[in-house]
Amino acid sequence: MADGLLDTINDPADLRRLARPQLKPLADELRAFVLQSVARTGGHLSSNLGTVELTIALHYVFNTPYDRLVWDVGHQTYPHKILTGRREQMATLRQLGGISGFPRREESAYDTFGTAHSSTSISAALGMAVAARQKHENRDVVAIIGDGAMSAGMAFEALNNAGVQRNARLLVILNDNDMSISPPVGALNRYLAQLMSGRFYAAARNVGKSMLGAVPPLLDLARRLEQQAKGLVTPAN
Repeated sequence: MADGLLDTINDPADLRRLARPQLKPLADELRAFVLQSVARTGGHLSSNLGTVELTIALHYVFNTPYDRLVWDVGHQTYPHKILTGRREQMATLRQLGGISGFPRREESAYDTFGTAHSSTSISAALGMAVAARQKHENRDVVAIIGDGAMSAGMAFEALNNAGVQRNARLLVILNDNDMSISPPVGALNRYLAQLMSGRFYAAARNVGKSMLGAVPPLLDLARRLEQQAKGLVTPAN
């Protein structure tokens, strides 16, 4: 790959020197690098392609590694590794003597928590945030968790605990990509499905309603079709 923006990024401090218009072409380069890297070494592809922009945004906004990122499961951290000084080591990913396919504290100061098991990020990040509060450190801690991992009991316990902590600088980011090992079920999945469906058709619904308002039979038909479509997205009780 020809030299580009990605070749100038040796750590997130370099990333934060870029102007915002440069972040989009950087994301394109980073995604291409992930594709080339995984094609050589194997590994998780789709989860990492889905976190390219998110990873850039987090390291651009937060002062990592002082501010801490805690990735749930961790198989989506290839872009994170590339931006935190391990670009040249990606050729050794998941190889004997090479870098890990998951965050590993021994590997980098940017890997704040060793992960692989799902649903542990919020509790780990909360512990870091509370410790920072106790030590009077002005530190942000961010947990990044997917919709599949969010359905586990450990995540709910951590949220329950976080809700009563005062002045703990904790941010939880839900990476709701509708992807998990098996289809997610339950009330939380139903709620997230409702949110997603609302994003996609709310604007179109308003336009259609105004256009079909003059033709009541068509408006009634559209409403019935809408309810059927929602039933496909949102499981019934």
